[in-house]
Amino acid sequence: MDLRLTPTTMPVTVRPGMAAKPSVAGQGFPGEFKAALQSVSEAQNFASTLQKQVQMENPKVSLEETMVAIQKAQIGFQATLHVRNRMVQAYSDIMNMQV
Repeated sequence: MDLRLTPTTMPVTVRPGMAAKPSVAGQGFPGEFKAALQSVSEAQNFASTLQKQVQMENPKVSLEETMVAIQKAQIGFQATLHVRNRMVQAYSDIMNMQV
């Protein structure tokens, strides 16, 4: 089962107050990884903002929306952590190779 998201299958979400990001096509892995890290950071910041608004009893922010945003941020962070662990493992494997 292939679960990879390509640029044509990735959902595009622009929250209010967020500018659309320019494409990083052609920058390769470093550009894509940087964009992914920024996306995870924005999701965490958005979830934190919603959480504060719910705590301040803002009637325009629902608890359900906040919980979904928190879960999205958590899943994104876990995925980023797995990628980082794989990269560290690959680096360790390469450094331990006999030349």
